[in-house]
Amino acid sequence: MAELDVELVAADRRVWSGKAGMVVARTTSGDIGIMPNHQPLLGVLQTGPVTIRTTGESGEGTVVAAVHGGFLSYADGKLSVLAEIAELADEIDVERAERALEKAKADTDSHAERRAHVRLAAAARKN
Repeated sequence: MAELDVELVAADRRVWSGKAGMVVARTTSGDIGIMPNHQPLLGVLQTGPVTIRTTGESGEGTVVAAVHGGFLSYADGKLSVLAEIAELADEIDVERAERALEKAKADTDSHAERRAHVRLAAAARKN
């Protein structure tokens, strides 16, 4: 089975790395799915979820992260997702994200509201 080597990196740390059969991310051009043997590409990430369908030694599963800005690059079987901020679904404090959403709504801050919605959606998708 063909696999991608995936690195999900935030500005401050390596968030996740491993083998995957598919990765779905939100770019400025829309959602994109990347599978093994995809054409080389470079894309600008928007705030949104990144879903990684894992394979390899750890078995099949799904890793979901809330990603806020950055870019992705695919070439030669390697996908790099380089984010300004990235949080795995398991790391998200749902109560804190809900408070952030309420504050963003009260402040009419659409960007903060979008970030909070993405964090809550990612947390809801965790295994």
